[in-house]
Amino acid sequence: MERVVDIALPPREAHDAVLLREAALEAAGWPAGEGAHVQVLKRSIDARSRQPLYRLRVRIADVPLEEGTAPPVLPDVAGHRPVVIVGCGPAGLFTALRCIAHGLRPVLLERGKDVRARRRDLAAINRMHLVDPDSNYCFGEGGAGTYSDGKLYTRSHKRGDVEGVLRALVAYGASPDILVDAHPHIGTNKLPGIITAIREAIIGAGGEVHFGTRVTDLVVEQGRVRGVRTAAGAEHLADAVVLATGHSARDIFQLLLAKGIRIERKDFALGVRVEHPQTIIDQAQYHCAVRDPYLPPASYSLVQQVEGLGVYSFCMCPGGIIAPCATAQDEVVTNGWSPSKRNNPFANSGVVVEARGHFAENDPLAGMAYQRNVEHAAWIAGGRTQVAPAQRLEDFIQGRISADLPECSYPPGILSHRVDQLLPREIGQRLREGFKAFGQKMRGYRTNEAVVVAVESRTSSPVRIPRDPNSLQHVTVQGLFPCGEGAGYAGGIVSAAMDGQRVADAVARHYGVPA
Repeated sequence: MERVVDIALPPREAHDAVLLREAALEAAGWPAGEGAHVQVLKRSIDARSRQPLYRLRVRIADVPLEEGTAPPVLPDVAGHRPVVIVGCGPAGLFTALRCIAHGLRPVLLERGKDVRARRRDLAAINRMHLVDPDSNYCFGEGGAGTYSDGKLYTRSHKRGDVEGVLRALVAYGASPDILVDAHPHIGTNKLPGIITAIREAIIGAGGEVHFGTRVTDLVVEQGRVRGVRTAAGAEHLADAVVLATGHSARDIFQLLLAKGIRIERKDFALGVRVEHPQTIIDQAQYHCAVRDPYLPPASYSLVQQVEGLGVYSFCMCPGGIIAPCATAQDEVVTNGWSPSKRNNPFANSGVVVEARGHFAENDPLAGMAYQRNVEHAAWIAGGRTQVAPAQRLEDFIQGRISADLPECSYPPGILSHRVDQLLPREIGQRLREGFKAFGQKMRGYRTNEAVVVAVESRTSSPVRIPRDPNSLQHVTVQGLFPCGEGAGYAGGIVSAAMDGQRVADAVARHYGVPA
């Protein structure tokens, strides 16, 4: 016998296994005295009323539910047909895993370092303002997602198996909570171990992973890809090449354009990071003076239309840290991340404006140049270091320089600057009006205790690498498979992983592998 019920409980009761069980059995009308296995299937927080509640979907059954989260047994593909995968982020890693399942041998080429060695380069950015263009917060094993929070929420349910991606992450070390929470989150502190486990599984199955290997050319003959060349002069040959390079691989976009391989400009968004004390966000969202210890640090999601374009919060990190995410020495770029416990004293979020309608349609790299110009201007304003220009929120709205700045989580430091003047006018003016609207929608949001930090510019790729919707191959180069966020087909860890799986299935069809 099995029943599924929905219940709502106060935070303390939701965290008490005995009380949760009693409430679920009562809601299910489970016969008294009969044994029952109680399992939470979904969990979310409803903070619309004065008393926040956990809303839970619970399964009650007389037999336990199979978890099915052990790592899969992968076939040995040593010596099998190769697939070159450029990029070792979620798109590349999940392409590799699915290729192995199809009996194909993945050859992963990553310009950056493995997750352990990569940490030293991140420390050099934070402490010495030194940016390694091949190993940083964006490039390296695991991609940008490894050191930018690990948020797993996606709206792309029609594009693939979200549950399957989450279960794979649990199999390689993520908490089973990500299968339950409405807005699952791994945490930057936990992701390196998961990524390492996936890499070891790929190598153990006969795949290859090459770090410090930057691809500088594609081998194309008569409209067909034959492999790639690297900065060291090596060739990796295969009849299928997957480009899973991430949204910041500007050299790849330039390479494609130089070789006459079609690329297109894509809309993206640009703005700033805004950081509040976490207590302000908790008070606003939970309607309290002090957050209930059984509630997680609160988050928010805000959006406003201003002069025909959307202004919205992006990649919100409760209990988080603002990170320096430049990929070149002469630019300042910010992002955010949180540890798994989200226990830092600040809450930060990107607040960005749709950047469209400002570019020459015949220049596929116009959006990339737009990003680059703003990032370079922020670097100059920050003293030609990784120090970020910053302004108190109300001062930004009022158009005045801040006499001083609050404490901020951004490791290289911040300095006072007119951020509103640093941004393009079409961005800065819309941000100003958006902040005013956010202050009306969310009590306490508009405050000079909050700080605006420049710039949040890598929200998504400014370029799309077009592909056929059926074969998923490039529209003019056979065997070339644009994939993931950098190619313009994903927007986060889960959607990138799902796109990797779809591309691997397309590669298998290209190779004539039976379904």
